[in-house]
Amino acid sequence: MQQWIFLSVAIVSEVVATSALKASEGFSRLWPSLIVAAGYLSAFYFLSLTLKTIPVGVAYAIWSGAGVALIALIAWVFFGQALDAPAVVGLSLIVAGVVVLNVFSRTVSH
Repeated sequence: MQQWIFLSVAIVSEVVATSALKASEGFSRLWPSLIVAAGYLSAFYFLSLTLKTIPVGVAYAIWSGAGVALIALIAWVFFGQALDAPAVVGLSLIVAGVVVLNVFSRTVSH
């Protein structure tokens, strides 16, 4: 169970860091830039802890897939980015892939 908490923290940290990239304005603003650095440092640290028990391919697929979907959702809600039908279908497929990995794959440690 602890590996899933670590993976969740890694995902949230990456999403926070990526979201702060826009506010950093090319690393020209101090506080958003520090949030980016701290977020990615935290994301990679917790991802490395996850890799002690979850295979790297599975952990990275979940980490990146969930991150992409969450960033797209944040961009839509907070930054006014439009999502057309193909984007929604693509994001749905990413989420479906993460669910299939977690529910049906024997590769994932439960």
